[in-house]
Amino acid sequence: MKRPLALMLFAVLLVQGLTGCTKTIPSDPITGPSTYEQEMDLQANGFNRTYRVHVPVGYESKAALPLVVVIHGAFDTAEGMETYSGFSRLADEEGFLVLYPNGMGLFGFLQHWNAGHCCGKAAKDGVDDVGFIAAAIQDVCARLKVDRRRIYVLGFSNGGMMAYRFAAERSHLLAAAAALAASIGGRPSDQDPSWCIPVPQEPLPILIMHGMRDQDVPFEGGQSQRRGGPRTYWSVEDSVAFWVKHDGCTRDMKESRVYGGQVAVRSWQDCQKNSEVILYMIQDWAHDWPGTYFISKLPEGHPLRDFDAARIIWEFFKGHARPSDVVD
Repeated sequence: MKRPLALMLFAVLLVQGLTGCTKTIPSDPITGPSTYEQEMDLQANGFNRTYRVHVPVGYESKAALPLVVVIHGAFDTAEGMETYSGFSRLADEEGFLVLYPNGMGLFGFLQHWNAGHCCGKAAKDGVDDVGFIAAAIQDVCARLKVDRRRIYVLGFSNGGMMAYRFAAERSHLLAAAAALAASIGGRPSDQDPSWCIPVPQEPLPILIMHGMRDQDVPFEGGQSQRRGGPRTYWSVEDSVAFWVKHDGCTRDMKESRVYGGQVAVRSWQDCQKNSEVILYMIQDWAHDWPGTYFISKLPEGHPLRDFDAARIIWEFFKGHARPSDVVD
């Protein structure tokens, strides 16, 4: 066995050992801050699906809290996403629940999502990840006190593609969505047809964030400049135009620059049913989560040192809730 692979497998086994110590959701009492690991009676390729859920400081069973669903990227895990996204720390400050679903893999390794056009064995086998995430949300709602008017979903990379697909196919469950370093469509190879997420069930507020130097899922679309291969992605412009159209927004786009000009923000806010589309274009940023975990590696004084995707997304989510008369 080659050393890099051996080290990778060792790391996976170590993570599994640590994960095994994580508590399952108790019947009562449920207190925070705490992260629970839950196995569901739902399978994909012979393995039970799992998720993590973070309960914030001061959680009380009588107080319904917002639920933010955070979807990891390819080759990652719910635990990894919790670590570098910063959402659990933010949840303790702001008072919301966080659901981190696990993609389909082998013994918690090589996990992917079937986002339609991507990625891995999950897409190849046609795994029903939309159904799984919906079931995980329902499971959390049955175990914890969730404000069903304020359920949100976001994801990074392959997880962002999954968030796009879930937002389109289950928009009636959500108050808003966000996708980072992702695309709404593409094609695995020249022999495969191009695939795009379906028309959303209803208008939905959405925030899109992408690094201008992303070489994995290029801003301009096309093939991955880093990975190569025949797979192609729709551009960020295509993804934004899709949501602007189906949210019924006007073409009066507004643009501003923040963080010392390093981030351009475009917004379409005159949309149907109080929806809106926001695009963050991050200059000189590649295919990494744009938050404290990676931003802290920038030199002191860099304009992006205070950029925190989790906080930006949460501030966006906070402004949206579903009408009480349409909650399922």
